[in-house]
Amino acid sequence: MIIIPAIDIKSGKCVRLKEGRMDQETVFSEHPIDMARQWFAKGAEMLHLVDLNGAIQGKPVNQEVILEIASEFKDKVIQVGGGIRNLESAALYLDSGISRIVMGTSAIKEPEILRQLSSTYPESIVLALDAYEGKLKTEGWVEESSIAPLDLLNSLSDVKISSIIYTDISKDGMMSGPNVEATVELARSTTIPVIASGGVSSLDHIRELSRSNVNLEGVICGRSLYENAFSLEEAIAEAQ
Repeated sequence: MIIIPAIDIKSGKCVRLKEGRMDQETVFSEHPIDMARQWFAKGAEMLHLVDLNGAIQGKPVNQEVILEIASEFKDKVIQVGGGIRNLESAALYLDSGISRIVMGTSAIKEPEILRQLSSTYPESIVLALDAYEGKLKTEGWVEESSIAPLDLLNSLSDVKISSIIYTDISKDGMMSGPNVEATVELARSTTIPVIASGGVSSLDHIRELSRSNVNLEGVICGRSLYENAFSLEEAIAEAQ
């Protein structure tokens, strides 16, 4: 299991939100590329970049910042989410050095796009399952649905998905601990590697996930790293 630092970008800055709320932000850096340099220098194998404005507007907004990071770190694994809703926005990233794109809203609303992309870019599509009280949310977590994560996953059984990111929105940015039970349940229900996200705030949480004996590819850490709840080096050592 690897540790994946998150860089959430809003209006060109590196921020963290609470429960995905755009009005609950903390700015951690004016220059996201500086954070990318820091995390890679400290041993990160992968970065998770999110275009927060793009997630709300339904199209890439902070792509210049994201592509600047990709250009400097051509040999690193970078996955990007937020506002990728069609073939053009996916190609913008995947043809410019981004390793993987994260798709959530389109998987629910236009699954045929996901099917086309998985055929054109095999091994590059990550499915985001963003749940609140057991149901998925879309459009940057502002629209509710009646769909359960496993139901969506089962409906996409013919799609080539590289990984799944499972986020319990109620935990995201709250430093209250991840939803280990739901994450483990999902991982046991699929052969696709799962990435845990939301609420990790201590090395104990990482230890619990790493010892869960399920197919976890990694865990995304955001506020916990930025607020020095633990260091990236400590987290990597615990995950291993």
